[in-house]
Amino acid sequence: MGMDIYKYHVSAPPNIHLCLSFSMDSPLKFQEQSKGFLFDSVLHKQAGFPKEFLWPDLVRAQQELSEPLVDLEGFFKGDEEATKQAANIIKDACSRHGFFQVINHGVDPNFIRDAEDYMDRFFRLPVSEKLKARRMPGSLCGYSGAHADRYASKLPWKETLSFRYHENSSDLVVLDFFKSTLGNDFEQTGMVYQKYCEAMMDLSFAILELLAISLGVDRKLYRKFFEDGFSILRCNFYPPCQEPGNTLGTGPHCDSNSITILHQDQVGGLEIFTNNVWQTIPPLQGALIINIGDTFTALSNGKYKSCLHRAMVNKHEQRKSLAFFLSPREDKVVRPPQELVCSEGTRMYPDFTWLNLSRFVQNHYRADDNTLQNFTNWSQSVNL
Repeated sequence: MGMDIYKYHVSAPPNIHLCLSFSMDSPLKFQEQSKGFLFDSVLHKQAGFPKEFLWPDLVRAQQELSEPLVDLEGFFKGDEEATKQAANIIKDACSRHGFFQVINHGVDPNFIRDAEDYMDRFFRLPVSEKLKARRMPGSLCGYSGAHADRYASKLPWKETLSFRYHENSSDLVVLDFFKSTLGNDFEQTGMVYQKYCEAMMDLSFAILELLAISLGVDRKLYRKFFEDGFSILRCNFYPPCQEPGNTLGTGPHCDSNSITILHQDQVGGLEIFTNNVWQTIPPLQGALIINIGDTFTALSNGKYKSCLHRAMVNKHEQRKSLAFFLSPREDKVVRPPQELVCSEGTRMYPDFTWLNLSRFVQNHYRADDNTLQNFTNWSQSVNL
């Protein structure tokens, strides 16, 4: 993409005009008149389908992805044969498309149920209340309505609430986020998501160990790398849409973090791109979805693919999902183990920090299927 400049101009609802422009060497810039573009007002006040949400020429998925499940029961019991089998399934999946599903993962189903149910407590609030948690420019955390604070066309048909989690202190960081942002009435909600994040972190360590085994490196290598990391939990709420064929809940992209653990409700809508076609991922009760992200692609020296995926919307039902994004500490250097470099004979990506990649995606670039390579090109051009 070089240093080309891209501009998007759209006509928003009456007396609102949005203009977004960005280049590979300058931050996103927003010019916004009036009070801004609120997703909630689009849903309830605007007649007809708002063109800001239009995704032209959508190609529909024609088939369902059929892949073996990764059963973690044997791994947790220390069964070496079962662990080897799980690692082999992971290796095959990550080499082809970067997606797999785990069962018998050890996460209390009550945590998952509560985390899904408690989403309604926030997303059913009036807009004025939700905006108390509004995500600030450049931040990864807070409330966003269709990401209209960042983009002006091809908006996703969803609302999100994102917050940080880490284990670097005795503070209950998720609980503190809810209480400080939304008040003491959300203390119980904060505890629900605090417990959910703790469970996701435990599962992340198990997945990291299996990823290391599958790549033939020290099984504790990646676990140690992420022990002092910072993660994000994102609650995704997709309202019903009268024209689901014209828009997307989430556009096609690869996650820029390391691994994503996703719970989707029973409505469904997730699709991944593999074998040159979009394929659906039907909900599977009790299973959790694992996506490889760009940072882990770099940590594997390109052996494992970052999963290209998108989310569809439903005409009659709302959809909810929970995405736990695992990332390293911001200042840690992302570098593959030497064994993987030697086996390939060359480095696929230069050293970088998660902070720089994260800032690139937040301030310079809309994530797609080529984020990591464009970040590499950009970082070399500005001598990061």
